[in-house]
Amino acid sequence: MPPNSIASEGQTSVSVELFREAMSRLGAPVTVVTTDGAAGRQGLTVSAITSVSDTPATVLVCINRSNRSHEAFRRNGVAGINILGHGHDGVAGIFASSRRSPAEKFASGLWRIGKTGAPLLEDAAVTLDCVIEDIRPSGTHDVLFCAVRDIAINDKIAVGLAWCGRAFHHLPFAPLTAPLKVRDTVP
Repeated sequence: MPPNSIASEGQTSVSVELFREAMSRLGAPVTVVTTDGAAGRQGLTVSAITSVSDTPATVLVCINRSNRSHEAFRRNGVAGINILGHGHDGVAGIFASSRRSPAEKFASGLWRIGKTGAPLLEDAAVTLDCVIEDIRPSGTHDVLFCAVRDIAINDKIAVGLAWCGRAFHHLPFAPLTAPLKVRDTVP
């Protein structure tokens, strides 16, 4: 069925509370997504992220339009996706807080500037340095399609951070099965 034929008048047949409870039972990665540029430095904790394609390397990130960092992502056009690991629970909590200023958030952790200008967490399990190529609205959120320009894998982090059941969980990464560069850049 084509998307245009789907009835969507802003209403759903399920309650918001029931939907949120159902989604709380869906395990998700924990990431801190950051941006910097003319609209300023911003960041937030995001679990609504997934790969889209490996050719070209693309991920999507969902950001609520009411989040104070939303406009900075739109205007800056870059995103640093920091996939968190064991020991990053505190950083995730700080970036999830709407009460903290950007300066307070970025005071937690050591940051480097990626090739796109996006802030990247130095000890993240993985960093994806991205250019935002497309933005699509969906309900209360915008879906950012991010083209990956640089990847750094921290082979010292053996356990990833996940969110499920409204709590953090730690999941071991499988060992690398082939010799890979731990850093890969696209011009």
